[in-house]
Amino acid sequence: MSLCKNPDLACEVTLQPLRRFPLDAAILFSDILTIPDAMGLGLYFETGEGPKFKKTIRTAADVEAIGPLNVSADLGYVLDAVRVIRRELNGQVPLIGFSGSPWTLATYMVEGGSSKDFRHLKRMIYDEPQTAHLLLDKLATAVTDYLNQQILAGAQAVQIFDTWGGALSSPAYQEFSLDYMTKIVSGLIREHEGRTVPVILFTKGGGQWLEKIANTGCDALGLDWTVELNDARKRVGGQVALQGNMDPAMLYASPARIRKEVARLLESYGHGNGHVFNLGHGITPDVKPENAKAFIEAVHELSPPYHQ
Repeated sequence: MSLCKNPDLACEVTLQPLRRFPLDAAILFSDILTIPDAMGLGLYFETGEGPKFKKTIRTAADVEAIGPLNVSADLGYVLDAVRVIRRELNGQVPLIGFSGSPWTLATYMVEGGSSKDFRHLKRMIYDEPQTAHLLLDKLATAVTDYLNQQILAGAQAVQIFDTWGGALSSPAYQEFSLDYMTKIVSGLIREHEGRTVPVILFTKGGGQWLEKIANTGCDALGLDWTVELNDARKRVGGQVALQGNMDPAMLYASPARIRKEVARLLESYGHGNGHVFNLGHGITPDVKPENAKAFIEAVHELSPPYHQ
């Protein structure tokens, strides 16, 4: 968090990959849990266990006690980082801002950290849905303001990470995750500095809901590695761009195997525009940088014949 809260250090972490690899965009270095932290839950990190909160949200009274978020005051360090990064990029590549989705933020706030079964929040949505909706509505308002402030500070595209949406049933996903992301998309600044500001939605484990996600009004849809690109393109490719979707674990393989997988994915998507080649989720910390380099070089070398 000290890296996140120091704009110069956040800028340095954002720019280091660009100095090393020929990437096509920069993504703001931050954390999806900055919003709950700013809401007073006390974010901290336990070695080997990941993020945790000193306070949890379990009751209607807990939710009602959460005051409105003042993004400029409470998350000004993120906005300062965006400004510094945008200045230092100097037009080299676009800058992507991001936030966690309301559902994903709520999982950490209610469970108190990472969870395998989300039992406290799932009990809430099924037994006290009005409490869950109150929390998710507050989070949707905060995320909308947070992303708009990032756009005004200089982010040229924004992404919403719904990391845990795939843990829900189809009806629950629609009601407690997708409806709130749709609300956020409808409230975002979509044009700034004379250009469109693309919005990317990503639900990990959300392959069964691609059509519904595409109908939110987003510009691009992130795919995890469980979805085949040619199938996703047939379902929604004419409506939105597709971002993804190599399994991050492929980067543990040899450069030759990585190159083969890049070729397979390009062939799966096929010819034409609308594919942003990316991993199907975040890169894991112990991947060798030379393997990341082999991945990026393979994309640059093999993709041009597929472009219109």
